[in-house]
Amino acid sequence: MPNKPDSSNSPESPAPAVRGAMKHREPGSEHELKFRHRVPVGDSLARDICDHCGFIYYDNPRIVVGSVVTHDGRFLMCRRAIEPRRGFWTLPAGFMEHGETTADGARREAREEANADIRIRDLLAVYNIPRIGQVQIMYRAELDSPQFSAGPESLEVRLFGWDEIPWTELAFPSVHWALTQFRSVIDQGVIAPFSNPEGENGNALPRSAP
Repeated sequence: MPNKPDSSNSPESPAPAVRGAMKHREPGSEHELKFRHRVPVGDSLARDICDHCGFIYYDNPRIVVGSVVTHDGRFLMCRRAIEPRRGFWTLPAGFMEHGETTADGARREAREEANADIRIRDLLAVYNIPRIGQVQIMYRAELDSPQFSAGPESLEVRLFGWDEIPWTELAFPSVHWALTQFRSVIDQGVIAPFSNPEGENGNALPRSAP
């Protein structure tokens, strides 16, 4: 979001917000949360600030963690049971939770979406999707055993050979990036992590299979 001018001193705006007691939460208080989007004192970006107590709500990018999981040269993929992109194929991945590392999160997502136990190898890529405020961290991983099934967020889970991957039914651009980048280093034991393909920001899916 572009910077907005500081309107905190204009006639129609309250005094500049400062951090203080959250008066609307005090017993018997008649105040309620009332947020206005403006630049806090000492900041350079507009934020949502409560007019009554000065509480600043910081809306920062979120971290997605996941993995390209393989077994006997095939790729573990999940068909989404939830929006967005319900019915399309993705890799096991999701939002990181408090109290876990990125690798812990990737393992948890594989269990939740595919009932699969995976072994993390190394970091494959870090993607930036500014349109939706996401940073995506993807690992290379392997199935501990060829046992998996659809979790609550998946309609089905399958292992695909490279030529079987449903390229025209992928849920997100980063799924395409991760698969193709993984394939390019499939025989390498040690790799340098990838980032977004040049010129790509996650706004559109590739139109054809690699």
